[in-house]
Amino acid sequence: MSTSSAVDTKNIITLKGSVAIVSDFFFCAINSILYQRGIYEPENFNKESKYGLTVLTTTHQGLLAYLKQVMSQMNHWLVDGNVQRLVVVVTGVDSGETLERWQFNISVDNDTGTSGKELKEANGDIVMGGTSAVVIGDENIPAPHNGVKPKTTTKKAKASRKSMAEIHKEIQAIIRQITASVTFLPLLNEPCSFDLLVYTDNEATVPQKWEDSDPRYILKSQEVKLRSFTTSVHKVESMVTYKEKDEWEL
Repeated sequence: MSTSSAVDTKNIITLKGSVAIVSDFFFCAINSILYQRGIYEPENFNKESKYGLTVLTTTHQGLLAYLKQVMSQMNHWLVDGNVQRLVVVVTGVDSGETLERWQFNISVDNDTGTSGKELKEANGDIVMGGTSAVVIGDENIPAPHNGVKPKTTTKKAKASRKSMAEIHKEIQAIIRQITASVTFLPLLNEPCSFDLLVYTDNEATVPQKWEDSDPRYILKSQEVKLRSFTTSVHKVESMVTYKEKDEWEL
């Protein structure tokens, strides 16, 4: 009896455990995007083993401190059920144009015992800090604006069962797609910077140091939907939108 109970406990993923998994995935995904798209030089990354893959993590102290600061705030919002999505925006330094938007939509599985209200239409207020942003309001998934409506969490989620091996396999597929993105994304022909946008609901508490920004949408864009993963508490769906090349550039 005690052995069976111990095995069952291993497969239980709580709300805080799910938040840790999602946050760790975001950290790895952002690092992978920055490396694969050449936003930072290769020498600023180290290889490490995670999810059954070799992943790259930045050694740039300024970038590392910034990402840890953003992830720390994300953890608070995820626990409170305030996060709708995270977006990595790649911008051309010379042109000032948004060239890519890597979007990760986050929803809470209602089967895990959460309750809340369905979000309303967007009001478009945006709060941003440095190279990170929060979109306050209930803006839905990218164009067309009729995507999934996430739920806000008002009760502690019940523990759910899903093995870490299953979750890591799903995350592995997304990281592989990010790595393979160089085969279909246009070449970035200018130095680029990145911004992080975090979309939240109206109930989120936003630090005062964050400033205003716009959503950084791309006109004449193409979209590629990537894989998703679920912890049985949170579901993360991913996609990348990129600027179309003009005919003369092909």
